[in-house]
Order: sequence, then structure tokens, then C-alpha cells
Amino acid sequence: MKKIEHIGIAVKDIESANAIYEKLFGAPPYKEEEVESEGVKTSFFMSGPNKIELLEATNSESPIAKFIEKKGEGIHHIAFDVEDIEAEMERLQKEGFIILNEKPKKGADNKLVCFLHPKSTNGVLIELCQEIK
Repeated sequence: MKKIEHIGIAVKDIESANAIYEKLFGAPPYKEEEVESEGVKTSFFMSGPNKIELLEATNSESPIAKFIEKKGEGIHHIAFDVEDIEAEMERLQKEGFIILNEKPKKGADNKLVCFLHPKSTNGVLIELCQEIK
């Protein structure tokens, strides 16, 4: 793992959250997109070299909708940048981590992504991200 890629924050209303984070960082999101396969709208902010991803559910079956229903708005996941996502998935599975998807899938911000179950990471949802080339 090379670095923290971003921190994901679950929000009920992305437009009002965008307004808050725009004031916080002094700049609008640099990217907004919808990931239909995950049922989310996203927006990304930069703070120095760090990225923050806001996530709003687009349907009631979305993982974000379920997260907010259980825990409310707040930090949803920490994402790590990896060089080779499939090799990292294999390595982490051998180390005993629970991988939530068998193969990497297309995520937001031009990334292949995979998640590790919080039961195997002290209650934190971990996302692996690899830039799509």
C-alpha cells in the first residue's frame, strides 16, 4: 500500500454537504460522479495532497443508505492506493483478511476498487484503489 488515497464520508444530502466542505476547504469539489453499480453519488475535494470523498445513496438498497440508517452520517471508509490490486487482494486474503468482492470493480474517480470487511480490520471498512490505466 502506497498511501491513503482518500477518506470516504457518508452523507444524507450531497448538495448541502458540498456547501459545507466547500466552505471548509475554500474550493468546490474537483469532481462529481455517480456510480450506478454501487447506488451512490460522489463528490471529491482536495485538502493539500489529501482527498475527501462524499457519498450519498441514490437508492435505499445502497451500502451508503444502509450505513447511514445504522450509524448516521460520518466516516464510512479509508481508501489506500495500491500498485497491483489483484496481488494485494491475494496477499491480504492469505493474511486472513475478509475480502468483500472476488474481483476488483470499477469505482469512482477512475479507480478499480475492492473492500475489506470491517470484521477483519478492527471495525474499519478499508477500500483498496488502483488507478485505471
